[in-house]
Amino acid sequence: MPFYHRLGQIPAKRHIQFYQEDGTLYREQVMGTKGFSGIQSILYHMNPPTAVSKAEWIRDWEIPLEEEGANRHRHLLTFAAGKGGDPIDGRIHWLANEDVALATVCPTEEMSYFFRNSDGDEIIFVHEGEGVLETIFGDLPYRAGDYLVIPVGTTYRISLKTKNTRFFVIESSGEITVPRKYRNEYGQLMEHSPFCERDIRVPQTLHPHRETGEFEVRVKARNRLHRYTYAFHPFDVVGWDGYLYPWAFNIHDFEPITGSIHQPPPVHQTFAGPNFVVCSFVPRMYDYHPLAIPAPYYHSNVNSDEVLYYVRGNFMSRKGVKEGSITLHPSGLPHGPHPGKAEGSIGKKRTEELAVMVDTFRPLKVAKAALNIEDSAYMYSWLENEKR
Repeated sequence: MPFYHRLGQIPAKRHIQFYQEDGTLYREQVMGTKGFSGIQSILYHMNPPTAVSKAEWIRDWEIPLEEEGANRHRHLLTFAAGKGGDPIDGRIHWLANEDVALATVCPTEEMSYFFRNSDGDEIIFVHEGEGVLETIFGDLPYRAGDYLVIPVGTTYRISLKTKNTRFFVIESSGEITVPRKYRNEYGQLMEHSPFCERDIRVPQTLHPHRETGEFEVRVKARNRLHRYTYAFHPFDVVGWDGYLYPWAFNIHDFEPITGSIHQPPPVHQTFAGPNFVVCSFVPRMYDYHPLAIPAPYYHSNVNSDEVLYYVRGNFMSRKGVKEGSITLHPSGLPHGPHPGKAEGSIGKKRTEELAVMVDTFRPLKVAKAALNIEDSAYMYSWLENEKR
């Protein structure tokens, strides 16, 4: 959420002399998007951020995709994928297109390196666990339910504080923003927005590191993973200010918009990315018209694919989904409540469901890894005689 923030030591004006105690200059870095016309921050380093002692290619950032068959609804049971790896290398990608890739990771190892995604912004949704997102902009503690929004080019490391941790990761090819419909001409969130600036958490503590040695920073750039070695700790920033930085928003702070009849998914929108949106389905009161049907009506995604990541609760329109399930309802096929779910929702007052939805406006492709955890009967689960 881009509003002005400053942290640590900074000089009175931009681009002027700013000295360290030993008489050397702090190294000013302007970090911005869209050339010099997007949001930016200015950081002050103890060392030149350009001082790389070694550059190496590690691997292509490749997502093996299945051979395309019949267009169909899909259901992936991600908890069946098991645990392992660190928060970056342990990611298992399930769905992807030119704009976004969706993954989960249940890490069991700490990161022994730092990471920077230079291809686009990321959202890391914390399904379970606590820890700290350590970044070049400072520390951002996280807890279950947090969306961690990490802008392109941010060097970070995730420090795990609990044994059980699970993330749902949204890797974008571009900028992730708060929807325009919620903001006024100055960028401030308006009264009808389901959240406001008070709900946003930004880095509040900065720990400049002076250590020297060999420090590995892995960078995703041009859809490849690279390794860069520095002779100093990458978190050597003593201060910064601006509009570009990581931030956190907890899904439980999303205030649901309800109505007398069923409201469509755009009322749940939380973020916007290039050719995709992210929505939050949270516990809320059902519709209050005396003849309301709280379950959603059948609908066709004429030009979008719909993905739901189920966090917890009993999802009102589905049978057979579990915690950690991912469903894909692709464009070209109508979908809606399972048999009996519309009738069963009548008279209900409240739902306790919690889920993250990603709608893409270009078709998603399914990764080969998904075939090992897929509920292959899901496509036919709308048949009236189907037992689930």
